[in-house]
Amino acid sequence: MTTRAGFIALIGEPNAGKSTLLNRMVGAKVSIVTHKVQTTRARIRGVAMEGDSQLVFVDTPGLFQPRRRLDRAMVAAAWGGAADADVIVLLVEAHRGITEGVERILERLDEVAAGRRVALAINKIDRVKSEVLLGLTAELNARFAFARTFMISAEKGHGVEDLRAWLAGEMPEGPWLYPEDQIADLPMRMIAAEITREKLTLRLHQELPYQLTVETEAWEERKDGSARIDQVIYVARDGHKGIVLGKGGETIKAVSKAAREELEAFLGRRVHLFCQVKVRPNWLEESERYSQMGLEFRDGEG
Repeated sequence: MTTRAGFIALIGEPNAGKSTLLNRMVGAKVSIVTHKVQTTRARIRGVAMEGDSQLVFVDTPGLFQPRRRLDRAMVAAAWGGAADADVIVLLVEAHRGITEGVERILERLDEVAAGRRVALAINKIDRVKSEVLLGLTAELNARFAFARTFMISAEKGHGVEDLRAWLAGEMPEGPWLYPEDQIADLPMRMIAAEITREKLTLRLHQELPYQLTVETEAWEERKDGSARIDQVIYVARDGHKGIVLGKGGETIKAVSKAAREELEAFLGRRVHLFCQVKVRPNWLEESERYSQMGLEFRDGEG
């Protein structure tokens, strides 16, 4: 048989639905999905099989106007993911249309795409009427020569199979890049940290300090088949530590429990999860924290 394999970059504004689409394509939860923007930091890859084609998805951080060092690193990672891919998929939210952020992406797309096939996926189509969709499709295709346009709902799965089938045919011929049963090339330590960070985001909502990161410090395989996972939640200020701990430690307990349950479901075995909170005032300026997230420590504009 002729096998195919290649990389697909999902790009778009924060909250456009990239992580939801990746998880839908792969059929497993490999990228955190929250309602808070800019939650995807590292370039998480999910691997999906479609016939004889292996699709390797690069879920990039949302593209936005960078203001801080972490922002610049995230935006650089997103454009880097697009530049390295065989095919690019631009996600645009149907109900938001062509925002300032989409305008900025369109302006840079010609330069980054450079000979690559780019598909347009208009997401959250259930939120608008068909005439609005048709108008948005026509306007976007007038602005850029998209290879194909797909109307999808990443959350509900509408149109996702058509997109996946088209992508499978676009992959270059060649051997598969990953074992067939491997869904993500992120080390499990990072996936575990992302799951805990998602639970913090969902629990804290508006209170969540942006200057927060989670790292898996130790992972011990036990003789009984369970795993002991030790994690550190880094915050920038003492006040943030109190928010994460909660009254009488109730917030961190609830977060740890939710993260442990999801990890157990993901791994299919018992997990002993231990989380502690540490204050590191300058973690946003430490190169080591960036490499832990799979990002480049950068100066200057991104």
